[in-house]
Amino acid sequence: MKYRRLGKTGLKVSIVGVGTWQFGGEWGKTFAQEDADRILGRAKELGINLIDTAECYGDHLSEERIGGFLRHDKREDWVIATKFGHHFHGPYNRTDVYDPEDVLRQLDASLRALGTDYIDLYQFHSGPDSSFDRDDLWTALDKQVQAGKIRHLGISIGANTNIHQTAAASKVGASAIQVVYNRLDREPEAEVFPSCREQDLGVLARVPLASGYLSGKYKPGAVFGADDVRHRHDPEKTLAKLKLVEEIQQNEVPAGTSMAAWALAWCLKHDAVTAVIPGCKDAAQVEANAAAVELISNQHPQAWNE
Repeated sequence: MKYRRLGKTGLKVSIVGVGTWQFGGEWGKTFAQEDADRILGRAKELGINLIDTAECYGDHLSEERIGGFLRHDKREDWVIATKFGHHFHGPYNRTDVYDPEDVLRQLDASLRALGTDYIDLYQFHSGPDSSFDRDDLWTALDKQVQAGKIRHLGISIGANTNIHQTAAASKVGASAIQVVYNRLDREPEAEVFPSCREQDLGVLARVPLASGYLSGKYKPGAVFGADDVRHRHDPEKTLAKLKLVEEIQQNEVPAGTSMAAWALAWCLKHDAVTAVIPGCKDAAQVEANAAAVELISNQHPQAWNE
């Protein structure tokens, strides 16, 4: 595994992390505790130390699965990033809640679910600018940083072109940006990444496999079940993406190279990106994601020695 400094946080994170939206049950599979244990256990064996989750991945369910694993592991070996700003009401049904008092309740619920007394990176979760601009919200969060419940604050921007929130990150005390970035979606390169470099912000690239489309497993015409969030994607856009993926696989991915590993490495080669946080449904996918490390050199501005 290789590691990089997560911007101003100074945290040493593996360049490949584990995204855990799937633990909440919205990706076509229900995850029991033993499933999460196998995934996170294999991740640790491979040197992965970064886990990304959220309050609304199944009403803290994803966090509970992580907490269940941590009960039998060393908390200090992990960098745990979670988020705030939503109430989960059921599959694909959430409401925004950024009131400071409610956010503090969300924080305490996340701490209980994770079975920990601190969160390494607590992220504003894809909220509107009107909520982001609330001074009382960031004042309340800063007090939690001072109290030790939060080590660092971050922002998970909802739109890849949201330069308003990105540019204000340092002002509100945030040290990292999370953004959708992959070979099919390069929008952050225009404004978001330059702002991150200017502020020395860590960058977590979410959806680096484009919801699995860049895994190479799906061909044009693929159909997803009703319990899979991809079932909700626009069919015409999905078809266009899968056709583009075929072209990329033929023209850009070296022969004999896993497309998933290539796609993750493609993200990691951008000098603004600290780490990718792909999801995974089993230990084999964790291994496939970690293989991206073999395609990456240590020549990165935020690189640590292995």
